[in-house]
Amino acid sequence: MIAQEAQYRDWMLAALAGDGAAYRMLLQGLTRHLRSYYARRLDSAAAEDAVQETLIAIHTKRATYDPAQPFTAWVYGIARYKLIDEYRRHKRRATVPLDEAADLFGHDEAAEAVARRDVNKLLEKLPPAKRRLVKDIKLDGVSVAEAAKRTGLSESAVKVTVHRAIKSLAEGLGKGQEGRDAD
Repeated sequence: MIAQEAQYRDWMLAALAGDGAAYRMLLQGLTRHLRSYYARRLDSAAAEDAVQETLIAIHTKRATYDPAQPFTAWVYGIARYKLIDEYRRHKRRATVPLDEAADLFGHDEAAEAVARRDVNKLLEKLPPAKRRLVKDIKLDGVSVAEAAKRTGLSESAVKVTVHRAIKSLAEGLGKGQEGRDAD
């Protein structure tokens, strides 16, 4: 679903602006992906019900979509909650035949999209120059030497900047955890 992120996002934004045709295209595309998502997790009747419930939730909550965030992360968040609701409703647990167990450890697009959204939110707390260095070196795999060339900083300065940026983010996360522990 990630490959179609831009198309879905464009359709969603057009739909929010009142374009009915774009909204129909969005719902048709999402229906295919949601069927695939639920088919691996539920029996066919429950999967179809979950698809319909998810589309209704998307329609109902469409105004809550933040265009600054990935659209697919928002959709998969809704889908995941609908899946949990389905499991609770039928008091069942996901079961998979043993010969298909390897699929359980395959690539999970929903988790990846949510993680990407969370990392981007966290990086927004950094000043733009530090954010760019952290993204380049830690996420995109750019070498320290290449980052130093791009920014005009020395390699040592790049290393120190990235280290301090990550340390400040970690400290910020720690403070957030302390506040939660007090609740």
